[in-house]
Amino acid sequence: MTADAADVPPPVVDPQVMRDVLGHFASGVTVVTAMTPDGPIGFTCQSFSSLSLDPPLVGFAPSRTSSTWPRLREAGRFCVNVLSEEQSWVSQAFARSGTDKFAGVSWAPSPHGSPVLDGVVAWIDGGLWAEYDGGDHTIVVARVLDLGADPARLPLVFHRGSYGLQAALEPADGPPAG
Repeated sequence: MTADAADVPPPVVDPQVMRDVLGHFASGVTVVTAMTPDGPIGFTCQSFSSLSLDPPLVGFAPSRTSSTWPRLREAGRFCVNVLSEEQSWVSQAFARSGTDKFAGVSWAPSPHGSPVLDGVVAWIDGGLWAEYDGGDHTIVVARVLDLGADPARLPLVFHRGSYGLQAALEPADGPPAG
């Protein structure tokens, strides 16, 4: 790269185009939960990943506008619940603000006290390890303290703006007649 090329600013990427293009990357859906003195709290988080085996670390990225993440950060310990294919309603409930997100949701405490939602594919109990600037999100790294999975369940997948791979492939007006 020449010095002149390094001085040229990169083109501006339209946020909607970026959302549409990256929507082609199928991802799982998680709900991050914690226990506070006021009771359980949580939020839906699509940006989640395994990060390191030694030490055991995972990462997720809450929006900077999240009102729940600061309260989870204060708790210091939380549980990442990997939702199952039957739990799109749970994802939607925990994505809303100003509602009782736990209404109608059964859960049990993890070994470290955070809510593990009933029916999840997997859960990862963690403690806050580090935070980094991620633009309009915060990149959170958590040390894994305990975890478990139910191999009989299938994960909830989000792809091209819809839950499940098949839903994203159907025309907007529904499946073809016939």
